Amino acid sequence: MRLPPGQVETKLFPVVGENASADSTTKGSWTLTIDGEVLNSLHITLPELLALPQRDLVMDVHCVTGWTRFDTKFTGIPISDLLERARPRPNAKFVQFIANSPRDHDTSLPFDVASAHCWLAHSVNGEPLSREHGGPLRTVTQGRYFYKSLKWVRHIRVLTNDVPGYWERESAYHNNADPFREERYDEASQATAEKTRRFRELDNFDEFRIKDAPVVLIKANLSNWTPRTKDLRGLQLKACDFDGADLSGVDFRGANLTLCKFFRANLAGVDFTGADLEGADFTGAASLAGARFIDAALAAAKFCMAKNDGERRGPKDLTGMILRCGRGLMESQEEYLRQRGIFDQG
Repeated sequence: MRLPPGQVETKLFPVVGENASADSTTKGSWTLTIDGEVLNSLHITLPELLALPQRDLVMDVHCVTGWTRFDTKFTGIPISDLLERARPRPNAKFVQFIANSPRDHDTSLPFDVASAHCWLAHSVNGEPLSREHGGPLRTVTQGRYFYKSLKWVRHIRVLTNDVPGYWERESAYHNNADPFREERYDEASQATAEKTRRFRELDNFDEFRIKDAPVVLIKANLSNWTPRTKDLRGLQLKACDFDGADLSGVDFRGANLTLCKFFRANLAGVDFTGADLEGADFTGAASLAGARFIDAALAAAKFCMAKNDGERRGPKDLTGMILRCGRGLMESQEEYLRQRGIFDQG
């Protein structure tokens, strides 16, 4: 089986993860540092790296939000080529990658995984990587969800002990990230029944909107929930179950609702402006009438699902739904919405 469980295939290459910093593509001053548990620290400029023998790597990209792009060709060099030059010490067990990003995003891999499966890439499908996709230089790691591949890499540290990456720390993503085992989230970080109960009874969510340190609720059971306030702006509710919830008129602007399921939910008039809805499932929603999807991240979001007889099932009511500047909508989902008179007006 080539397509991991829970994934949908796409020909697109959606932009995911951290946004680029203003100076993340300053190629002339770009330097990659490799240090830590090595005998020979390296400082390599981009021209020096490009002067090395370059190779192509064809790999399948699997995003944790649910999309897969087969046969993506990256050009660059295996990280093992540089690790050999750095001469790791015998106690080298892990490799940490740090980005030139506003929050110094990072990720880590076991040393043997990095050596065998991680590359430094500067081009994709014959074209230089765009800034949004991690140019001028990023890592790509075969056989792991894409958050284990880091944009704008500037620093590689060889370590004795593991340092879990940004997404593992902030979003409870699984540290192993094997897509065929569907290791998306660390189960130990799943919302408890007590935490979920307390959340459901709140009438003010300001404590969940702390700037730069928002509380993330993961895999919470919010079925049949009717929130006491419509103001759910900016909440981080990932992989939550909204089965049968009455969310009509809710303000979800800027919220992160990746991989949430909205089966039988009333979403009439919901404002999803600027929300992250990657992998969200709206196929069984009771209503999306008047819902606003403006500048929303929609990679792998599902509005329809094919039945066994080939018929597509979708929300019961799409009357007046607004789609504008939706980012990353999969081809089949865009076709389904177009057939029902809903066009992306971006």
